[in-house]
This record gives sequence, structure tokens and C-alpha cells, in this order.
Amino acid sequence: MTTMPMSASPTRSTRPLLMRPAISLARREVTRFLRQKSRIVGAVGTPLLFWLVIGSGLRNSFRMPAVGGGMNYLQYAFPGTVVLILLFTAIFSMISVIEDRREGFLQAVLVAPVSRTAIVLGKVLGTTALAVGQAGLFLVLARLAGVPIGVVSFVAAFGVLILLGLALSGLGLLIAWPLNSTQGFHAVMNLLLMPMWLMSGAFFPADGASRWMGTLMKLNPLTYGVALLRHAMYFGASEQPGHLPSPLLCLVVTVGFAALMLFVATRLVQRSG
Repeated sequence: MTTMPMSASPTRSTRPLLMRPAISLARREVTRFLRQKSRIVGAVGTPLLFWLVIGSGLRNSFRMPAVGGGMNYLQYAFPGTVVLILLFTAIFSMISVIEDRREGFLQAVLVAPVSRTAIVLGKVLGTTALAVGQAGLFLVLARLAGVPIGVVSFVAAFGVLILLGLALSGLGLLIAWPLNSTQGFHAVMNLLLMPMWLMSGAFFPADGASRWMGTLMKLNPLTYGVALLRHAMYFGASEQPGHLPSPLLCLVVTVGFAALMLFVATRLVQRSG
């Protein structure tokens, strides 16, 4: 009796899945975040307070040149505040990587028959959903800030938030993965991420900065993300923000930034022990 040779390829049931574990991890990130009300308040409340206090204080002393009129500071700082909410939510959510490692959950996931790409995808998708959701809620208030946003420009701005959410989530995972303490994570955030946001054109325009500061702002990929969000929010409006990089350049840099962060984060997780 001749026996049929067993196939060397894994069966469909044992082949590592990608989307199912990724969606499960993403759902867990969202559920875990929503149960911690303090994190929601911190991610939204701090940028909102920052925008109201500083924006109201500088409202009458700042006038940004624009095509078709002038722009006060509350209007100018609004897109930057949306990005700050996105940044806070995306970065703070990645603290769960350190907490999962300390609690043993991450080790259990790593030894499971799950593709490590699925782990990265789940973490990034869950964090991006949270970040874009909270930033999108704040984006609804754009007209109250004097930003002439319409339906088309809102949809375009929401698409930009998704791109930035993927980029910042990938960056957060890249920072959190090798760390073992939340204190170290906060130190890196204060040393790297806050200056990255401050030098993105969100807080002040590059035109009035010194030469070395202007050079750093041009090298900062988040600068083009903030500028792309400004282009999207003022799409079709008679008053346009002036002295910004072209929308095509901003789009190319932002997509490249997101792709690079996801690629490097995936490689880091795949190569780690």
C-alpha cells in the first residue's frame, strides 16, 4: 500500500493569520483605552487647555499673513492643536506595550503562532483609531475657532489625520518596544516628541524663526504633516494660509514618513527576541 507524502507546506488552519489577530489586538487597544478615563482626559484636555490659554493670550498680538486676509493666533494654532491631540493619544497609547510586557501578555502573544507583522498591525491600527477619533472630534470645532472648513475640506483633513496617525503610532511603537519602564518612555517623549511638535510649524511659523531653527523645521517630517493638514482644512476657502510647502510635497513626505515608521517598527519587532 502506497502512502501519500505529506505536504511540506502548512495547512490553511495552521498557517499564521494576519488580519484576525491584528483586529483582535486593535480591538483590545481601543477597549483598554476607553476604560481608562484619565488617559482620555489627558490626551484631549491638555492640548485643548494649551490652545485656549496660549491662543487667547496671543490672539490680538499675533497676525499671520494669509491670502485673502489675516489669521489670528487661535486660527493659526488650531491645526497644530489637532495634531497635538493626535500625538498625545498615539504616543500615550503605546505605553500599553511596556505595560503588556510587564504583565506577561506581550510574551504570551510573541510565543503564539501569530505573525509579528500582525502584532505591529494590531497595535498601530488600534492606536490610530483612537488618535484619529479624538482628533476628529476636536476637528468638528474648527468653525468655532474661525477656520472656514467645509464638507470636502473636513473629509480631506480627516484623511490627513489617518496618515499622521499611522506615522505617529509607528513612531510610538518604535520608541516603546525596546523600553522597560514608563518613566523612560516619558523621558523620550519630552526630549524628542514635544520638540518635534514645537518645530513643526504648529506653534509658530518658520518665517519668523532663526536660520538654524528654520533648517530644523524643514528637516522635520511632522512639519509637512501639519502643513498638509492646513492645506486640507482651507481647501476651497477664499482665505488661504500663506508660506506653506506645496500640497504635493507635503503629501509625499507624510506618506513616506508613515511608510518608513511602519517598516522600521515591523523590522524591529520581527528581529527582537
